[in-house]
Amino acid sequence: MELSIHEVTKVTGVTSRTLRHYDDVGLLTPSRTGANGYRFYDDDALVRLQRILLLRELGLALEEIRAVLDREKDEVRALRAHLDWIDAERERLERQRAAVSRTITALEGGDEIVAKDMFDGFDHTQYKDEVVERWGAEAYQKGDSWWRSLGDEGRERFLDEAAALSAAWTAGADAGLDPASDEAQALAQRHVDWLSGIPGTRGHGSGAVDKGYLLNLADMYVADPRFAENYGGETGATWVREVIRTWVAQH
Repeated sequence: MELSIHEVTKVTGVTSRTLRHYDDVGLLTPSRTGANGYRFYDDDALVRLQRILLLRELGLALEEIRAVLDREKDEVRALRAHLDWIDAERERLERQRAAVSRTITALEGGDEIVAKDMFDGFDHTQYKDEVVERWGAEAYQKGDSWWRSLGDEGRERFLDEAAALSAAWTAGADAGLDPASDEAQALAQRHVDWLSGIPGTRGHGSGAVDKGYLLNLADMYVADPRFAENYGGETGATWVREVIRTWVAQH
């Protein structure tokens, strides 16, 4: 299959100007350009465009998108990771839709509104069963109580710090730093310090994170696509794991 730039615009909603810009910045090169100057896109280019649009939905900048695409060459594996994320989001949105529908029905019928039904799908408790299975009920309860105690402003600060740490890890992976380098190990220490401040983390309150827990967490960053996405995909997450393993060995 090969589509002209106008056909791609029609089926995707992406403007021809945007497609040309993607070409100019080296993000999406047409498979060929005709004698009349028209750009054409084959199957490989269309798959790449799909991945670009998916990553854009996650809020990544164009430079970040290009880095992800360059790192993760296995398109099927990358798309499966996106599919897992889409399925999780679909389930969450369906729960939210059902919750809003119940509220409308209650309001229209003059029925009692049940708070726990109103907010199904709106908060972090959607992962409760998974957290309990991985780390136990006590870890979940401590983490849940701590998270609720932060308030809106505190939660926003925590998420900003987490995003900054994720960006620093991704930048280190992109730069190809030696896992044993001072810069990489400083990043590992920053990560450990961040983890130690989270109740439910093994070693919380003692000033140090349990090393076995840390190694298991590093393995999960690679094994779970949802975590790997935070570090630019499996390749970046694998580098993070090596940095953390090195930190553990040195401490």
